[in-house]
Amino acid sequence: MMNHKYVVMGVSGCGKSSIGAALGKALGIPFFDGDDFHSQENVQKMQSGQPLTDTDRQSWLTTLNQLLREKDSLVVACSALKPEYRDKLREGKTDLHFIYLKGDFDTIWSRHQKREGHYFNGSSMLESQFNTLIEPDEQEALYVDIRQSPQQIIDYILAHLA
Repeated sequence: MMNHKYVVMGVSGCGKSSIGAALGKALGIPFFDGDDFHSQENVQKMQSGQPLTDTDRQSWLTTLNQLLREKDSLVVACSALKPEYRDKLREGKTDLHFIYLKGDFDTIWSRHQKREGHYFNGSSMLESQFNTLIEPDEQEALYVDIRQSPQQIIDYILAHLA
């Protein structure tokens, strides 16, 4: 069987977890939410409204890279906001595909306001993510417009992975 390794990326609230889980189910491969791999310190920092620094993210990205190396096929939800973060995830592998869930601030902020129980706290945190984001180029990632329904997004991704 061919290896399929996908990172569903984008700012917080763009739909990485729900789309990643649905994609994993559609492909019959495991899904892992990158949020589950943050250290307690990182979670506490985000809960208090403090954006993570590059240093904060290093051990998290190393852990996700290890996961991507260990599994033959999987989908991982991870913000992957900067080229150097994507390079860290890609380290030691060439078979990694990025799927970028692209949306504007207002669309994503309106989603955030409907979320319950997520540790990501406040519009300033989302602004920080948009400020940190360096979008991948279209050779690096499949761009997906998040203004579609989840099923339309999955159908679009599956059509472009074929």
